[in-house]
Order: sequence, then structure tokens, then C-alpha cells
Amino acid sequence: MSTDTAVCFSLLPLPRIHFGPGRLSLLPGICSEYGRNVLLVTGRGALQRTGRLQQLLDAFAGEGLNVFQVNVLHEPSPELVDRTVSECRNRVVDVVVAVGGGSVLDAGKAISAMILQRHPVERFIEGRQGVIPHDGRKVPFIAVPTTSGTGSEVTSNAVISRVGPGGFKRSLRHNAFVPDAAIVDPELMTSVPAPLTAASGMDACTQLLEAYLSPFGNSYTDALALSGLERFGRSFMAACSGGASDVAVRGDIAYAALMSGIALANAGLGIVHGYASSVGGLYDIPHGTLCATLLAEATRVNIRKLRQIDGAHPSLAKFAKAGEVLTGEPCDNVENGCARLLDRLDSWQEMLGFPRLGEFGVQDAELDAIVSITRSKSNAVVLDAGEMRNILEARL
Repeated sequence: MSTDTAVCFSLLPLPRIHFGPGRLSLLPGICSEYGRNVLLVTGRGALQRTGRLQQLLDAFAGEGLNVFQVNVLHEPSPELVDRTVSECRNRVVDVVVAVGGGSVLDAGKAISAMILQRHPVERFIEGRQGVIPHDGRKVPFIAVPTTSGTGSEVTSNAVISRVGPGGFKRSLRHNAFVPDAAIVDPELMTSVPAPLTAASGMDACTQLLEAYLSPFGNSYTDALALSGLERFGRSFMAACSGGASDVAVRGDIAYAALMSGIALANAGLGIVHGYASSVGGLYDIPHGTLCATLLAEATRVNIRKLRQIDGAHPSLAKFAKAGEVLTGEPCDNVENGCARLLDRLDSWQEMLGFPRLGEFGVQDAELDAIVSITRSKSNAVVLDAGEMRNILEARL
């Protein structure tokens, strides 16, 4: 009889996923399965600049669909969601479609979740005063990412934020909020500028690494995370430079983001995303930029703490494996693997010039207060307040 511990885990549902170049053409037909009236949520204007928006609207018209369009210019706030939902109550909406970056997908997801509700969205947001449970009723939702970062196309939460003193960045969450369908078409990402490619890509990388090291991970999420890290490592710098228009390169990063979304939804995230909630609610820092500037230092502090606990801690071997996979170079031992991981993260930080926290107004005198409101139950190791402060301090 085997003495190994039985493997046990639970998984969130997945949407119907269509991945690959040209898959956007499937969108009108998928929408028509839900009805004739489409709420289309889009972003700042990338679709317009490339001519894809008009092509998509023509395709919708060819399918006999009626389209009402909403633009999302920033990370979604409660006010934006409530305002859009109020407008939708005077219309018939059979399906909500979000085509854009992570903020657009989160906005679309939240709108679809709130159209059938009567309370404002803030009543359902995790961690807010007077929160009430959502009953899961929603309008069908289809997610079409145009950047490779958040993995929101496969997760059950929508991040809602109000930035400033007393601000927050929290999730509207229910298993029913997983999109009904997701279309991931790398052709939509070939025009994304290098700074956004870098920031959103580092969000995906952070999610892969944090989910892989999460104490709530399992063999399924580990396999997805490692698969995503392999694709990410071989194509990230190309996507940020000369290979930006290469659909195969973009496909690798889109795949990495997709895997990161599935992994995080089932394993959780670490200290960097803990700061994404606390720092992100207080300062107007793009989410991907915050991940990019903190990941290397957070990884360094995590590895140092694990070594202090146990030089043979199994999580150190996982960090080393991540370094091996991310660089594509076999490592002789755990020490070398961890060093290779840190070297790679540091080199990206230097080459891509990720901005420091001080550039967004974060000051040393505020760090202790930030640490006090930061939570990260899924981090690779429990960090004390001093260690958490060190991460921020190093990136001021």
C-alpha cells in the first residue's frame, strides 16, 4: 500500500475558451446564442485606432445583433459600475461583452453581475462595511482580453477600486462570475505598446510565480503555472521589443496570462498582490506597474525568510524550479536555481526601467501604515511587518 498522502483539491469552473489567432471572428456567433442585444464594454481606443472596432461592429450587425457600447477609461470604480448598470436597466441586455485590458474585463464582469441586482455594487465588495452576499444571478458575460496580464477572462472576481485617502481596491466575487466564454486572440495584442506590454506581462508573471508558491496550490495549479512560466520566459523580452508584432510571441504571453488566471483562481496569490490591494487603493499606480516594481524584491525577501526557517524548505526547491523554467536553463542545485530566478527578475527590472513607488507619491513615513492594512494569506511564507516593510522600502 502506498504511504503517499492522497491528493485532494477543488477547482473553480472554467469558461468555454477559444484560444488562437483569428478567434475574434467567433464572437458574433457566440453572442447570438444568448440573444440579440449586446452590451459592448471597450477601453481607451486601441480597437478604434486599429480599425478592429468598426470591423467588430459590422460583424455584429451582420449577425443581426443590436449593440450598446460603453467605454472604460480607468480601473473600474463603484460609481462607474453603478452608473452603467442604471443606464442598462432601461434596455434589454442579453449578453455583456468586454473587449479590452484587465480593467475593461473587470468592469464588464461587474456590470454583468449587477444588472439583475437592486443594491449598489459596493454592498457586495469584499471587505467593505455592510457587505452582503451576492446571489450569483448575472447577465451572461463574454471576456475578450486585448492585453496579456490579469487573466480576468477565467477568474471569478472583478477588481473594483476607489483611489485616494480611505480608498480601496477589492474584489466583487462569486463562482458564477467566471465568464461564460472567453476568446483569447493574440492578433488583438500585436499593437499594444511596449510599456503596457511590460507592465501587464509582469502582472501575469507575478501571478504565475505567486500561485506556484502558494501553500494552497496543488499539482494541477503547479503544472499550469510552470507551463505559463516557460512560455513567458521565452517570449517576454521579445514581446517588449522587436517581436511585438509577432503573433507567435504574443501568443506565448497570452497563454502565460491565461494560465496565470486559472492558477490564481484556484491557488491564491502572494504578498505582491497583497500590496496591489493596499497600495493600489491609496495611490494611482497601474496594477501591472505595481507588480513589476515589487516582484523581484518580494521574491528576494521570501527566499531569504525561507532559508532562515529551513535551508532545505521545499518551497526553496519550487523557487529554484521557477528560475530554471523561466530562464530555460537547467540548474545544478537549489541555490543556483534561486539565484537564477532573482537574476532574471532583476535584469528585467533594470532593462525595462520599472518606476519606483516614490514616483507615485509613496513616502517612507507612510510605509508602516501600508503594511498594517496589507494581507496576504497565500504568500509562500508568513512575513513579519519588518520584512513586509523592507519590500516597499527597497522600491521607494
